[in-house]
Amino acid sequence: MLILTRKLGESINIGEEIRVTVIGIHGKQVRLGIEAPPETMVLREEVTRRIIQENLEAASVESIELSEIARLWNQYRKG
Repeated sequence: MLILTRKLGESINIGEEIRVTVIGIHGKQVRLGIEAPPETMVLREEVTRRIIQENLEAASVESIELSEIARLWNQYRKG
């Protein structure tokens, strides 16, 4: 992990297309501004963890056999 010290208004560059700027400091909170290309996804870590967890849960759900889907569809159509 690279650890940097930045003052209010100072920035760091990540590669050629991403810039992170310190835009505010309030007590123990630091506000960061992130400039990145539109195709670059920028997410808070807790959001990323939640997405990963939900994807793992969705992948672990047992799949229904195609024949079972057909049976349920036929029941639905018959009303």
